[in-house]
Amino acid sequence: MQHFHNPQAHTQLEYTLRMSQILSLPKFYEAKHVISQWIDYQITPLYRLETLAEEFGISSLLYKDESSRFGLGSFKALGGAYAVYRMLCAEIEHQFGEKIQSLVELQQAKWQLFCGKLTVTTATDGNHGRSVAWGAQMFGVNCVIYIHRHVSQGRELAIRELGAEIVRVKGNYDDSVRQAMQDATNSNWSLISDTSFEGNTDIPCDVMQGYTIMVDEVLQQLSAEELPTHVFVQGGVGGLAAAVCAHLWLKLKSSRPRFIIVEPEKAACLYSSSKNQRLTTVTGDLDTLMVGLACGEVSTLAWEILETGCDDFITVSDDFVPVSMNRLATGNSQTGKIIAGESAVAGLCALFEMMNSDFRSALGLNLHSRVLLFGTEGATDKTIYRQLVDGVDIPGRTNVTN
Repeated sequence: MQHFHNPQAHTQLEYTLRMSQILSLPKFYEAKHVISQWIDYQITPLYRLETLAEEFGISSLLYKDESSRFGLGSFKALGGAYAVYRMLCAEIEHQFGEKIQSLVELQQAKWQLFCGKLTVTTATDGNHGRSVAWGAQMFGVNCVIYIHRHVSQGRELAIRELGAEIVRVKGNYDDSVRQAMQDATNSNWSLISDTSFEGNTDIPCDVMQGYTIMVDEVLQQLSAEELPTHVFVQGGVGGLAAAVCAHLWLKLKSSRPRFIIVEPEKAACLYSSSKNQRLTTVTGDLDTLMVGLACGEVSTLAWEILETGCDDFITVSDDFVPVSMNRLATGNSQTGKIIAGESAVAGLCALFEMMNSDFRSALGLNLHSRVLLFGTEGATDKTIYRQLVDGVDIPGRTNVTN
């Protein structure tokens, strides 16, 4: 486990005009208006894990469970599908001069023929591609999804079942991103990317803005006295982390919690970028159980927020992934069983790793700390989930409560 405290971060820093061009409250309210009207929209549960909080020596441990989001099993359902919607609205306004205000309008017969001639594409570790495919299916758009060689057959099948064409790339996640971008350019497809780079900024902003719905739900679910003092968020390319950081910054201002990014040790591009004080690419296989976080290149727009908004960066091994998943799956009378996928438990892994180390004091964790975790996915590949949860050996397992 490695820890880097960001010297550029400070709670008194103001959210800048440039940051507001990326993520803002007006754009959040627009996203909330649209997404809250979609069929099956519901606020996802926020669990209080009291037994684990006692074990970790903190006041409370909150877990936002995204395993039920729109039936797709991941928070990413909020981002990719919303970005598809925004892209279609922009195309219709550009070509026909008409503004679309809702899903009902977009699904009118006169626009379905137009949508059926368009194709969206993206690269994915699984969850983002599933969201884009779901959005394409909902809006009647063609869809091509690029996956890399480490994406499981189960996650590939879940995307196929939504009607998308699959292209498997030999390399890693970043290779699949480059291939999707090249083919989108050559074929005149719309790239619905959750990572930003030169020439591709509007869509990733829409994706991240969709994620802020989840963050705002947490604020609705807590009283002022329950607000977290610490938030642990998964890394990846940084889109999720930037969305969480920005929304808490905008809503809570200088009272926002200490913000901590957790990454797999083999895919720590955000940690490396902060430590080097410049965007840093991590190369290699990026092989980790936390497949949704196996990213080597930082989203440039996300970094504009995280560079000064993130207080701490932590890297963790895969050792506690099965343990964390198992502890949540065991359940208790208060929470029931929580189904958490491999990438959902990064923050919990960090807490396990630092139980008996100096990292606790370095992060200011004590008996008064209130920690928030984002359970970003459920069992998005049921076979892998069962192998990890059932295969873990925990002494005294029958006595574990949550």
